Amino acid sequence: MTKPGKFALPSLRAAMSPGPVALAVALAGMTPAAQAQSLVALYESARAFDASYQSARLQYDANLARAEQAKAGILPSASLAAGASRTAFENTNPPIDRNFSTQNATVSAAQPLYRPANVATYEQGQRQVDLAKAQLEAAEQDLIVRTSQAYFDVLAAQDTLTFVVAQKAAVAEQLASAKRNFEVGTSTITDSREAQARYDLVLAQEIAAENDLRVKKIALDQLVGKTESRPDALAVPTALPALLPADVNTWVQQSESVHPSIRQAQSNVDIAELEVRKAEAGHKPTLDAVASYNVTRNPSGTTITSLGGRANSANIGLQLNVPLFAGFATQNRIRETLSLRDKASSDLEGARRAVAQGTRTAYFGVLSGQGQVKALEAAELSSQSALDANKLGYQVGVRINIDVLNAQSQLFQTKRDLAQARYNVLIGGLRLRQANGTLSAADLLAINALLVK
Repeated sequence: MTKPGKFALPSLRAAMSPGPVALAVALAGMTPAAQAQSLVALYESARAFDASYQSARLQYDANLARAEQAKAGILPSASLAAGASRTAFENTNPPIDRNFSTQNATVSAAQPLYRPANVATYEQGQRQVDLAKAQLEAAEQDLIVRTSQAYFDVLAAQDTLTFVVAQKAAVAEQLASAKRNFEVGTSTITDSREAQARYDLVLAQEIAAENDLRVKKIALDQLVGKTESRPDALAVPTALPALLPADVNTWVQQSESVHPSIRQAQSNVDIAELEVRKAEAGHKPTLDAVASYNVTRNPSGTTITSLGGRANSANIGLQLNVPLFAGFATQNRIRETLSLRDKASSDLEGARRAVAQGTRTAYFGVLSGQGQVKALEAAELSSQSALDANKLGYQVGVRINIDVLNAQSQLFQTKRDLAQARYNVLIGGLRLRQANGTLSAADLLAINALLVK
């Protein structure tokens, strides 16, 4: 296989005129390499455009801001209060009828000295930051896989269309040969009808391949925010990257400390444990340092005097609050948080098991894919040899037309399966790293190096 749009079977070059080849290129949507985009370039476009990732990024920012709010419980607070009022006072004995105004302003401050619930809330905020980072990392890994899948879906669709067009040209040549042989009396009408039937079938496959390519391109465009995005093709032949380390248990062990799902579950356990501490703090006293300064003015006097005055007062001290009884709310809250902590621990264990299973499944999937590539490469050579032998046998009269058609179909199907298998191995490697939590954008560079520039 060569770059999509430039594929031609070595043994069929003579049978494929420039017209069908040019049509294959045009239908595959290929343009000069200067206009094509690499996988890394399209990933960067998707990172700036994809709505799902942008939503995750904004949620991450919101989570960071929410975590910062938890500091308020251990930091000092201050407030300013001011007011003004007008009083109408009337008394009959002795007769007094006076209107006066009152103005006051108060500045107060408080510093928590012992509030265990507030400390636990602050520590929960720190765990929320870890949780937010793990959630964003999971979204980034998902975007990498989705972009790569869409990228190789387009390449696979281009390959399929190119192979179908090439097969159509080969079948057309076989149909023309069968008609010529029938006209000179060296073959039966059956050969022509069989070739015509196979040609009609390939036409239908071509229509389906064109539509599939169109749909795959739309999906990629929507993901990366570009119109008519054109991925670089995979260079062929190519050496697919080896699966290292070559031990599934090593991949599983790596996931224990880095996988976003496990880190999220661990953060939830820590948060639940701190929630238990907050509930237990309901039985504990609180102690605050408080201070205030008040100014009160009566410009037109008060009820007992007509002379204006001003009063200033300052207070500083400690405020102790000891809970005595809250209708068993604290005890029930503690029981609730203990159950939620146990649930979080169970969820953590479930996440570990799911990650281990997913990693093993992805690992053996890549191994299987590599084996399929090797088998299909051998099958490609065998199918080419079989086609050459059938064509020669048809020319000397020991093979019939349907044998050649079947051999052609088998060769093109093998080539298409081989191209798809290579793509599956590359995507499988990314999914394996996603499964064990080590996937990053840097992993795309190795794949990018395998593309035709």
